[in-house]
Formats: sequence, C-alpha cells, structure tokens
Amino acid sequence: MTSPEAIAASVAKTPKKTRKPLITCWMGDAQTKSSRTFLGTHNVPSLRTPEAAVDAFNYLYAYHRNQQLLLEVPDPISKELQPDVDGAKMIVEGALAGHRRVLSEMESKAILSSFHIPVAKGVSVRTPAEALIFAEEIGFPVALKVDSPDIIHKSDVEGVKLNVANARDLYTAFDELIENVKKHRPEATINGVIVEEMFVCPRGRELMIGVVYDAVFGPVICFGMGGVAVEALADQAIALPPLNQHLVQDLIRSTRVSKMLSAFRNLPPVDSEALENVLLRVSEMVCELPTLKSMDINPLIVDDTGVIAVDARVVVERRPPTERGYDHMAIHPYPTRLISAYQLADGTIIEIRPIRPEDAVIERRFVRNLSDRSKYFRFMYALPELTPEMLSRMTQIDYDREMALIAVTESHGEIRQIGVARYMVNPDGETCEFAVVVSDDWQGKGIAMKLMSHLIDSAREKQFKAMVGEVLHDNWRMLNLAQDLGFKTQRNLGDPGVVSVTKKL
Repeated sequence: MTSPEAIAASVAKTPKKTRKPLITCWMGDAQTKSSRTFLGTHNVPSLRTPEAAVDAFNYLYAYHRNQQLLLEVPDPISKELQPDVDGAKMIVEGALAGHRRVLSEMESKAILSSFHIPVAKGVSVRTPAEALIFAEEIGFPVALKVDSPDIIHKSDVEGVKLNVANARDLYTAFDELIENVKKHRPEATINGVIVEEMFVCPRGRELMIGVVYDAVFGPVICFGMGGVAVEALADQAIALPPLNQHLVQDLIRSTRVSKMLSAFRNLPPVDSEALENVLLRVSEMVCELPTLKSMDINPLIVDDTGVIAVDARVVVERRPPTERGYDHMAIHPYPTRLISAYQLADGTIIEIRPIRPEDAVIERRFVRNLSDRSKYFRFMYALPELTPEMLSRMTQIDYDREMALIAVTESHGEIRQIGVARYMVNPDGETCEFAVVVSDDWQGKGIAMKLMSHLIDSAREKQFKAMVGEVLHDNWRMLNLAQDLGFKTQRNLGDPGVVSVTKKL
C-alpha cells in the first residue's frame, strides 16, 4: 500500500507538468500532517476539507475574473452618432425650473431619443377629440395610456388600453381609462392620455433597463426581465457605469431572461447588437446627466428586427455643481476628449491619447526598447524589464487621480508606442508629480513637448495648483524642456544629483 508521503511526493511533481492550478485536500490530522507539510514546502496548497478546497478554487476564479474586468475601460460617448446631450439637459432643466422631479412620459422618451434609443412615438392629449385626430393621423389600431407623474405602473390602475381599433372604441376607451385611474388613484394628477401607435411584436421579449442612485456608488444600471411581473420575478443584474460591450454582455448573461434571448421553440434569436447598443446608450446617459436620479424603461421590447422602448419614466434631482464633470460616478469614464492627432515635420502621423489597460503589450515593448541611459533618466535606477505589477500599475489607472498620455504611431500595420508622459496626485491633493520619456530613436522631434503640453492642460483641468518633478542633474534634454515649458528649477538639498522642477498651474 502506497504511503501518504509517497503520494504527496508524486502530487508535488504535477505542477511542473501542467499550467493549470493545483489544489489538494488531505483529510485527517495526524496521519496526513507530514504530507501537508511536504506539499507546503513545494508550493502546493493543501487544505483539510473539500469545502475549503472548493472555496480556494472559487477565490482563484474570482480573482482572475476581476483582473480581466480591470482591463475594460469604457468610452463615455460613442464615436459614431453623437447624442444630443445639450438637448437632454435642457429638458431636465425645464422640469427642474418648474419644480418637477418626475418627468412626464413624453419628456422621458424625448431624453431617450436624444441618446438615440428607439422609442414608441406618441402624443399627450386632453380630450377624446384630440386623441381621435392623432389616431387618424398615425392610423388604427392605437394604444392609450394615462399620462400622470404620480403613477409608475399604469397597468396597476387599469391605465392602459390596447388595440383600440376605431373611433367609436377610442371614445369609449378614453372615458373608461380616466374613470379607472380616478377610482384607483383619486389623488393622482392626470395630465392627459398618451396616444401611441399600437406596437405589435409577436416575436418580442419584454425586458427592463433601469437606473438607481446609490449613496455610496452613485448611479447603478439594472437589467432584467420586464413587463408587469418585473417585481414578482425579481430577475435583475446590476453593473456600475460606464459600460462597454464586454461589460454589457456580462450584465446580460447574469440574468435568467438571457436564456430567452437566443432561439427557442419557433422564436428566432433577438437582435443582440441592438440590445447591447441600448445599454451602452443608457451608460452614456448616466455619464453625461449628473441630475439623473432614477430611470425605468419597461417594457423594452426586443426581437430579431430590433428594439423599442414602449414606456419610460425618468426622475431627476438638482445637484450642486462640481469642478469635474464625472464626480457623480464611482468610476470615471475614459477621457476621449484628450485624444488628438499631429503630423511631425517628417510627415509622420502620431496620436496622443490617455493610456488604456490593453496598452500593456506596447507599454512593455516601449520600456524594453529604451536605452539603458533613457531607462536610468526615467526611473533613476537600472530597470531591465517592467514587472507584471509595475505594468498593471502603469496601464490600469484611475483617470480621476492620475493621467498617462502616450504617443503612438502606426508602422507596417502595427501600433507602436513612442512616448509617454504621466502625473500622479501627491498626498497633499493639490500638486501632482510628473514624468516623461520618449523612445531614443524618436527624440528631438518635439514629441516630449506635445506630450507635456497636453499633460499640463489635463492637470489644470483637474484644478491642481502645481506640477512638480525630479530630474537628474545630467539629464540636460529634460531640464531644457522643463525650462521651455516654464518650470522653475532648484537644486535638491537632500540629493545634489537631482534637480527639482516646479510649475504653478
């Protein structure tokens, strides 16, 4: 019979044969203590119970998944089909100026439309005669819905009439709808009745997209099954904005209703691209409208031909103005406004933009190809290679507290990084420390000047009072650049080989 020690010795050799993680469970105490000790000396985890081993594996999975999510940096505004942010803000301001926090359905849909979210078109009317005029214009059948800021779920008060087929039915349905609402909610304010084209979608699935405001995390996006049973089914997943396509897909997969979005029985799969686009647009809306307190799009109907928001409700709240545009969010979106392109004197086109986590590959290659002298000037010590921890720290940044601008160019179909300038906020919260380096074969072309000029503008935008740095006394290129940019220099009393440079912002 094989001894526990022999088995442990055999198991300890396994990690050398595979890249997969190995976790062992040696149940017992005295008889397996020596085996667990042996495995520990060979860096093989050994736990006493299967439950603990499963938990350990789950922690590894969660860590890996969270690291992958850190690589996701969403853009706040689509590069194509820009939303009408100013128009949406004017609608909100009009409501707040009238001391209203709950927007009407027409106003709510107008905001959705300004962010290019398809909505069911309608008009709010006061009388059956007005309803008939619009119904004849768009064509029967139509849907009637109560227009009231006090009623969230219209169907709960019998405030919806569907498939109204002709003028006679319209007059009857209009009066019945008003009577139903007054019976169920006599205190509710009724602005009128909304007349919409009857949206018939036999292959559609009813979904819900919402926004709620958390006191700690700020706005949170919800997604799940919609319709009248949304509370009863409680099928919702949440995510912190801003979102990108990967995060949107992960959000959708986290719900039970996601299984209904693919083909089943006689129903074709829904237009997933259209659905993902709506969630991205909602993310844009949350980013650009700090006054948005909550929102419900329910139902959002999606089928194989597209998506449409049938009903919507937006609640707004006036917030004190801030110096920075995204202070209402837990995660600041990627600052696309800092992207710019230039043509160098030799005709080369370069792009200057904030760094992204997926730039880790070109960042590693950039540092690896620097000369020993350039590495020493940048890091003030011999650095043969960026460690994984350093690479992660340099590419996965908090755009609110730091900035890294890289200069890139395309050569033979490949993106190459040729320079980087970055700052980090100091503990005083009022100043930031900078660093800049350019590839050896690209120096003397004005790239460092362009990088630093953009970096200084970004620091000013963040309301820092000064930018500071430390430069080796024999780094004459950096000292000349600092002087050209208006930095004041002085010898570092603690280290005569270092020059301190400061620029008031």
